Amino acid sequence: MDEQDRSNLRDLHAGFAMIGLIMKGEAPHDIPMKAYLYADEMQEARDQHGVGIVSVKRRTKKGEDK
Repeated sequence: MDEQDRSNLRDLHAGFAMIGLIMKGEAPHDIPMKAYLYADEMQEARDQHGVGIVSVKRRTKKGEDK
């Protein structure tokens, strides 16, 4: 997984965390920072245990090499 893929996955994790924080009723100004803290923790756990989403890949146009 390259750095762009890691960044995309971090944003995806943060987005899911934001949904939970909004549903929990967190203060709006706290949500972005907390969401990325959760995303960073998820990435760290993923790296330590070698598990996680492996199918998140950048899309390529037909005929392009991956």
